[in-house]
Amino acid sequence: MDKSFVNRKDRIIASAIEIISEAGLSSLTTRNLAMKENMSESLLYRYFGGIEEVLVEVIHTFTKFDDIMIATIGAKDLSHMSKVLEFLKTISTYYEGYKEMAAIVLNYEEFLHNVNTREAVAACIEKRTSFVRRELKAAMEEKEIVDTFTPEELANLFLGSIERDLLNRRIEYDDRPHTQVTISTMDKLAELISYQTDEEG
Repeated sequence: MDKSFVNRKDRIIASAIEIISEAGLSSLTTRNLAMKENMSESLLYRYFGGIEEVLVEVIHTFTKFDDIMIATIGAKDLSHMSKVLEFLKTISTYYEGYKEMAAIVLNYEEFLHNVNTREAVAACIEKRTSFVRRELKAAMEEKEIVDTFTPEELANLFLGSIERDLLNRRIEYDDRPHTQVTISTMDKLAELISYQTDEEG
C-alpha cells in the first residue's frame, strides 16, 4: 500500500479526534472532517467509506497501546500495587501528551451506543479494568493493601478518579499537568489502603 495513503489516513483520524475533542462526537461529519483536512468529501471517501469507518479507526487508535502496556507492566518485577500505579500513571501520561484523546474517555457512553464501536469500547474498558482489578486482588492476597474495599470497588475508585479529573479540566481552569493531579490522587489513595498504614493506625 502507498505509504502516503497510510499517512493521510492517520492524519484524517487525528483530525477526527480533534473534532470530537473540540466540538463533540455529533460534530464529526464527513463534511466537517473534509473541511478540516482541506479536501473534498469525495476525496475523503477514497480513504474511508463513511464516518462509521472513521469512528472504528478512532477507537483502534485509542486502544492500540493497551496490550503492549498491560503485558510490559505485568511482566515487571514490581509489587502488585506498584503495577496498578504504573499502569494508571502511564494512561494519564498518554492523555496529557495527547490531550485530544481524553475526549474519547468522556464520550464512552456515545461510543457504547454506536453499533460499530460498542464492542471495541466495551472490550477496552473491560481489559483495563480487569488488569487493575486482578492486580488489586493479588495485592490484597499478599497483604500489600487492606481489604476494606473489594478489588472491584477499588478499581472503580482508581479508574474513576482519572475520568473525573479529565472531566474537571473541561469545566474548570486548572493549569496543573494532568499527570501531576492524577499521580497525587493515586499515591494518596494507595497510601490510605496500604497494609502498613493500617497496622500503624
